[in-house]
Amino acid sequence: MKEYWQKRYVKDGKIWGNSPSKTAEHVFNLFRERNVKKILIPGAGYGRNSKLFSDNNFDVVGIEISEDACNNAKNHDPDTKFIMGNVLDMPFDNESYDAIYCFNVLHLFLQDERNLFLKKCYSKLNADGYVYFVVFSEKEKSHGKGKEIEINTYESKPGRPIHYFSEEDLINHFKDFSVIQTGIMEDKENHGEIGAHVHVLRYIFAKKNIR
Repeated sequence: MKEYWQKRYVKDGKIWGNSPSKTAEHVFNLFRERNVKKILIPGAGYGRNSKLFSDNNFDVVGIEISEDACNNAKNHDPDTKFIMGNVLDMPFDNESYDAIYCFNVLHLFLQDERNLFLKKCYSKLNADGYVYFVVFSEKEKSHGKGKEIEINTYESKPGRPIHYFSEEDLINHFKDFSVIQTGIMEDKENHGEIGAHVHVLRYIFAKKNIR
């Protein structure tokens, strides 16, 4: 995965432009309503989403696997602390967070890795912490394309599996959380050989359960 993303960021730079995802704008208000101050962003890319939060006085830490993206992020969003590394290798610090915002990362893993990633995210949250995860839905046009390597998981490009989530599937991944809200959101993009297109994304907003 590291090699795939490093090559892509070296080739395409700021692939998705500078504007944040609509999902970041959505969760921004949810976090403010709940007095969230400190946010972890696994898979932060070059900082297009983190900057929305850091510009508005959130304390933000981002984790990014691509060295090139991480270096660009430090220039694009100097107020966020960026850590280069694989999110599956968390924790990188002893900090705990009020919330985690994770955009289009969870669906890049196979089942065992998804479970591991979510356990690590759970451990990084404060007792009353929140998560907001965004993933590809089964309504994506690319759903079903490529070699199926697990149920609803396809390798449309070598080295890049994608899992497509139904609502039930997504909720089942968050059994250690109390679900507050789920939904579908269309996110417009215009990049690379694909050109202008729309992703049909699922999101889940949930609160950590105390074990």
